[in-house]
Formats: sequence, structure tokens, C-alpha cells
Amino acid sequence: MRDDFDDPIDSDPDFDDEALLQTEAEVACPYCGETVTLELDAGSGEAQEYVEDCPVCCRPWQVHVHYDATGAADVTLEES
Repeated sequence: MRDDFDDPIDSDPDFDDEALLQTEAEVACPYCGETVTLELDAGSGEAQEYVEDCPVCCRPWQVHVHYDATGAADVTLEES
């Protein structure tokens, strides 16, 4: 008789391991209002904060990125 064993990989029910993480987001500069595509670094963690300059007006943004369980990113900008 063969014993059946559970899969040794314990998956988190709140996070889909197969989800594709979003790698781009369209954002509007809080200074000049221009809409630009922001490249996201999905490998830098579920919650990220960093400073990046606007490619149009060159003013600095404080960027906040939060990934949800489906891999979608919530990206917000504020003046830095």
C-alpha cells in the first residue's frame, strides 16, 4: 500500500504564486500634470517607496508602490 503525502510547498492563500506582477503604470506628475509610463521593479518587494524625477519637468517625486495578492500595483506619487 502506498502512502500519500501532502505537497511540501505550503502556499499562502492570500497570495497567488502564479500571478504576474505588474511592471508598468501610467502616472500623472504632481507638478506638471504630464502622464508618463513608470517602469516598476516587481522584484523589489510588495511595498516600495523611492524618489524618481519626472522625465518631463525633472522635478522629484516620492513614489509609493504596493502590490496586492493578484499582482496588481497601486502606484501613488507626491511632491518630494
